[in-house]
Amino acid sequence: MEENNSDMELIVPSDTDAEDGLEECVKNHQPYTSKSSHPTPRHICIMAVTTLTTFAFGSLVGYLVCTKIYTTSCTEPEFSDSVVQRETIFDWSNLTALLRNKLTTDNIENSLSEFSSDSHQAGSVGEDVISENIFRRFSEFGLSTWRDEFFVKVQDHPKGGTNGVTFYGTKFDESGYLAYSGNGSVEGAVLYCYYGQVSDFRNLQDLKVSPKGKIVLVRAGKISFAEKVANAASVNASAVLIYPDPADYSFDEGTDLFGHVHLGCGDPYTPGFPSFNHIQFPAVKSSGLPSIPAQTIRARGLQNVTYKLGGDNDVASVEVNNVLIEKRIHNVFGVIKGFIDADRYVVIGAQRDAWGPGYAKSTVGTSLLVELARTISDIINGFKPRRSIVFASWSAGEYGAVGATEWLEGYLSSLNMKAFSYISLDGVVTGSSFKASASPLMYDLIQSTLKEVTHHPAVSVMRTVIFVNSMEPMRMVDSAYPFQTFSGIPSVSFRFISGTGEYPFFGTMLDTRKNLDVKTSQNLLVLVKTAGEVAGQMALRLVHDHLLRLNVENYSNIIRAQVAQINKEVYSLQMSNRIPKTLEMQWLMSAMGSYSRASRRLTMLIQNSDLQDSEQCRIINDRIMGVEKDLLSPYVSPRESPFRHILLGSGSHTVGALLSHLAAIKEGSASADINLLKNQFALTTWTIQSCANALAGNVWEMDNQI
Repeated sequence: MEENNSDMELIVPSDTDAEDGLEECVKNHQPYTSKSSHPTPRHICIMAVTTLTTFAFGSLVGYLVCTKIYTTSCTEPEFSDSVVQRETIFDWSNLTALLRNKLTTDNIENSLSEFSSDSHQAGSVGEDVISENIFRRFSEFGLSTWRDEFFVKVQDHPKGGTNGVTFYGTKFDESGYLAYSGNGSVEGAVLYCYYGQVSDFRNLQDLKVSPKGKIVLVRAGKISFAEKVANAASVNASAVLIYPDPADYSFDEGTDLFGHVHLGCGDPYTPGFPSFNHIQFPAVKSSGLPSIPAQTIRARGLQNVTYKLGGDNDVASVEVNNVLIEKRIHNVFGVIKGFIDADRYVVIGAQRDAWGPGYAKSTVGTSLLVELARTISDIINGFKPRRSIVFASWSAGEYGAVGATEWLEGYLSSLNMKAFSYISLDGVVTGSSFKASASPLMYDLIQSTLKEVTHHPAVSVMRTVIFVNSMEPMRMVDSAYPFQTFSGIPSVSFRFISGTGEYPFFGTMLDTRKNLDVKTSQNLLVLVKTAGEVAGQMALRLVHDHLLRLNVENYSNIIRAQVAQINKEVYSLQMSNRIPKTLEMQWLMSAMGSYSRASRRLTMLIQNSDLQDSEQCRIINDRIMGVEKDLLSPYVSPRESPFRHILLGSGSHTVGALLSHLAAIKEGSASADINLLKNQFALTTWTIQSCANALAGNVWEMDNQI
């Protein structure tokens, strides 16, 4: 792969063009001839000198003309505001310098002002205004633009009323709500369950305290609202109340919380397929929709409540009457097309909707998306990158990446063969400490980018600790999650966060410019510019280099670590006779070895290949692009188990589920099933082996001994 260097790709004219140029040189050269039919010795001498002089002069002119013809397309481009040559690959250092100089804080400030709004919920008039402005700006930049329209079902707040919660006889009308909650009224004892994590419910069980049939009260934070409700439902709780504890949130105790509780992404009433208006499907819904009511409650309503709730006298009632409605939403796109592999593209995206002002949640990301489109289109004025860049503005992000997921579902069969990376800008700046979650394929790209971006001091600190403290697992609440685990597109979601943890104003009416300025120590514009340089450099590197800057060997370490952990658990269970010794590890370990060898061989092939050969590069890039897609389990339905990635996804087909099953056998759980375990082993093994086979390339190069 290319390193940081100053090489340029030179576009040399064809042999035919060169010959035409030479013929033109000869055609323009008219030799001198004497009028005398009988030249004297003196005339012969003069003629000889004149001929030689003319020949020398003509040769010099011809040389200069022909040299110009040969070198016209090889001239060093002028990296200024003027139009540069078409079909020339920029020197990388000049590209990064242009990005740094053209992405200015003044332009960012202007976009922040243009796209800020106090009311731009998905499908609203306010959101439509913003989407029209984005479309107009993309068109002004010279991008090819289009829209995709969907009709999705979302849960809205009760019309003309509120949901209610009653504590100790006092009723509180709650303006906040949780979309996709189960509706109904529930009354019963209240049980405090800390943050509602699996470990919290397990601790209650260890204390012989059962949540069954009780209203569970949990604090906001640590995990998503959807995970809290799913965990409560799994232990048969009757309802869930979520509140911002003053120990975690310093804002006013009368602040409302908004969110959704769908344990998934996209429209939960069209799971696995797009919500196009012309497509009619029978009524279905996602398995991630909860059946129990869930509601947010202000901290003010719990002033006299202690953390020891759980007695028979701690009684409350919950009433949820959310309304299911259909909304028309649309995503807005703009593309800069590449000139070699125009059908391969990196996608940069950001959601534009929010429950309230949503300044950190959507305004910053949307503004940065538009500024990157302006900056990069300005950089490549008269020049095209090797591959394409798609800028995407998503709708209905607050309901669980609905707009983005519907687009993926609509074009699944083509996107995972065309889109080679996704870069998310959602919630990109809420502090000054760098964090990222990404596909292992992109780790090296992130690290090399941080080494180059030196605008912000925090970045230079992160250079040496990126894989120790800065990388985090990608969670379902991350907007890049469906790209990674549903479509098999290598993705990255990075952000600058506060050192104290989560941004407290997400999902509230307090997500404003004023509060974000405080959290960023009045350095918002500098941080947004830095985030733009990180995203812009990653995108430009992916479309600039001969080969995609994605390292397939990084998955070798991930797979090896998982297999080692499985091997340890299997050995322990076989020694205690809890699983039969006929369950052998050698096949899974063989698949692991096949992937490691295939990735190393591809690296060697790259080192020994002519990277000026476009066709050879395309073949190698196709093999690199296939890795993430081939780690999606082909044995589960995208409708029933959409997040099919066996290493990073969710469901019984994942390596994580296999490890959990081994733990269940160890604990003697009633859910343990040896036959199911064998099936998990077989399907995991063959998914990894199939990925290794595809990475190896031709069938005669596969290392398949199973």
